[in-house]
Amino acid sequence: MPVLLFLIDTSASMNQRTHLGTTYLDIAKGAVETFMKLRSRDPASRADRYMLVNFEEVPFGIKAGWKESHATLMTELRNLQANGLTSIGQSLRTSFDLLNLNRLVTGIDNYGQGRNPFFLEPAIILAITDGNKLTSTGGVQDELHLPLTTPLPGSELTKEPFRWDQRLFALVLRIPGVSSVEPEPLGGVPSDDSPITPMCEVTGGRSYSVFSQRMLNQCLESLVQKIQSGVVINFEKTGPDPPPLEDAPVEPVKPGPQSWHCCHKLIYVRPNPKTGVPIGHWPIPEAFWPDQNSPTLPPRSAHPHVRFSCVDAEPMVIDKVPFDKYELEPSPLTQFILERNAKYSDLGQPFGYLKASTALNCVNLFVMPYNYPVLLPLLDDLIKVHKFKPTLQWRQSFENYLKTMPPYYIGVICMFSPCLRRFSPGTPVSPTTKNMYNRPG
Repeated sequence: MPVLLFLIDTSASMNQRTHLGTTYLDIAKGAVETFMKLRSRDPASRADRYMLVNFEEVPFGIKAGWKESHATLMTELRNLQANGLTSIGQSLRTSFDLLNLNRLVTGIDNYGQGRNPFFLEPAIILAITDGNKLTSTGGVQDELHLPLTTPLPGSELTKEPFRWDQRLFALVLRIPGVSSVEPEPLGGVPSDDSPITPMCEVTGGRSYSVFSQRMLNQCLESLVQKIQSGVVINFEKTGPDPPPLEDAPVEPVKPGPQSWHCCHKLIYVRPNPKTGVPIGHWPIPEAFWPDQNSPTLPPRSAHPHVRFSCVDAEPMVIDKVPFDKYELEPSPLTQFILERNAKYSDLGQPFGYLKASTALNCVNLFVMPYNYPVLLPLLDDLIKVHKFKPTLQWRQSFENYLKTMPPYYIGVICMFSPCLRRFSPGTPVSPTTKNMYNRPG
């Protein structure tokens, strides 16, 4: 069920008139209505939830939240007036807090137990502003700052105010007051240079610098297509680049990091066609080893940092051990993999791999059990060689494997292989194995 939150700039500068005869606030209201009409063409929109926030102080700035109806939102939208300050930092914090209101209760973030991409509540914040200076009761600000304090319990468990399934997009209105005779530039709509742009990009979204009604409509069409079920992940290459392909034309490579070495992109989490709910099995591991003796959990980054290395290998697959597959959003990384038709696995204690699809039209992230290159051969021997009657040597190997993985994986592994339950007691983790876990990042 996607959540679509509209954040409308109601500062006094939104009263400025364009050459169309309308104010920026009028254009913002019309953009929301157009967006909702475009979205209603998709049958999946019946499950959407809409929210409305403006630049007033809490709680007056929340015009339509979790309990308000669609009709209430439309009434509040039409009644908006521009007579305040450009306090976008506080309003963004209010928006994120509103989206995160119930997450600790539902347990969707699964703190300390690994991150499950299939536990998500995808949300898009669409901010519409004029890009003017940020003003508050404390004066004018050059950079966008979100308040650090929040009344929400559990907010200290994530470093950022947003989560990996929440993205911010901004329509920055630059429509002039006098009609221009210059032709509009062709191509895509550029990003804006206002302070909200870095905030958009860090969430996996972007800003749009809108100079005409045509550009605004183009942006709205594009934004409707971005309503996707998915989570944002940081992918970073480690180790050497793969060798050049044989018979491939030699192209000069600029020294230093390449665009595909580090990508901050969405992985699509598709719902099950029968139930409409995403289904998965394996978590992405935490960036720390859980310490059961610690009274608190270290805060995690909103987006997991996944490192991958370039390896020529064919991953092992066992029928009785499921895997999860997620398509990556197009990026320089997916383009590089598709052009090479290469196969990649992750570094260190891997939990999955990146691989081009058979049709070479997308790249998929396969999520497997933690340290699957060790586990899968063990399970293969248990099934085919030992016929589920393991030797003492196999038991010792399996116990050694359990000592090198996060304990929250044990329950999932036993769920799919019940015969393993008698081999996997609450195995303590020795201090020597803690450093083998996924490095913080």
